[in-house]
Amino acid sequence: MSHHIVAFENVFFSYPDGTEALRGVSFRITHGESVGVVGANGSGKSTLLMHTNGYLLPRSGTITVGDHELTKKSRQEIRKKVGLIFQYPDDQLFMPTVFEDVAFGPLNLGLSPERVHECVEEALTTVGSLDLRDKPPHHLSGGQKSAVAIASVLAMQPDILVMDEPASHLDPRSRRALISLLRHFHHTKIIASHDLDLVLDVCERCIIIKGGKVAADGRAEEILSDRKLLEENNLELPLSLQRRGQSPGGDMDEITKLHHLLEHWAEHNTEHARTYQEWSKKAESLGRPELSALLKMIADETTSMDAHFRKALELCR
Repeated sequence: MSHHIVAFENVFFSYPDGTEALRGVSFRITHGESVGVVGANGSGKSTLLMHTNGYLLPRSGTITVGDHELTKKSRQEIRKKVGLIFQYPDDQLFMPTVFEDVAFGPLNLGLSPERVHECVEEALTTVGSLDLRDKPPHHLSGGQKSAVAIASVLAMQPDILVMDEPASHLDPRSRRALISLLRHFHHTKIIASHDLDLVLDVCERCIIIKGGKVAADGRAEEILSDRKLLEENNLELPLSLQRRGQSPGGDMDEITKLHHLLEHWAEHNTEHARTYQEWSKKAESLGRPELSALLKMIADETTSMDAHFRKALELCR
């Protein structure tokens, strides 16, 4: 599925004041990947994201999205594939009502009024905000605005979802809801965030940006548990790993690191089982008994994995 690919090849970009924000960035993201982009303030994360849909164009190097190389002429086509969600929801919400905000993108794609209505309802339902459809966006809470901003992008049905600091304005409950939502998206996802726990929860891969360059690129669990690497890039361990008793002053040995990761996986296994149970009940209430039974079976099999996690944790001691 080449239309889901995002590839940067030796990309350079400078702002008009001479600030060199990207200095030879190269990476390739393929269909279905969930990639976190992390780095200290000023490292180039937001600049990188704004290149994914042509909001900014590189000074040199090439960016390919699907079958299209990014140029002034191609960026309108690329924006149909890449949905970019800015850090501040107010930058995306400007219409009198939530419905009109979410409908704005599909209307500009030339969809029929009937199809626009379907897209808006589907997107708002996905983010749990259908009841907000008639409200003015400026009356919403920070968490509600973030959900509606996500819906405004989902309504355009992009292949690739790009988010800049999606949890920066959320309270703990809204943040948990966002993480749950992102886990269930099948889009290719690129998420820039200072919230390393969110990246650890949602992303399988992590790219560290430092001084406009790629400093590291690999499995999120490995990169985000490497204290030395993080400190070299002005970052700290995710709070969830800090709380699990890593001793100060040195890196974890491999078994200790595995123990922490197993704890992390076990927590999510329990959360996943609970989610499958909830959807099993919803499917039953919607008159879908066969689907409900299958989800119940998935929930039971997921719960049965708890014993394996406990045994693995014991063997790591």
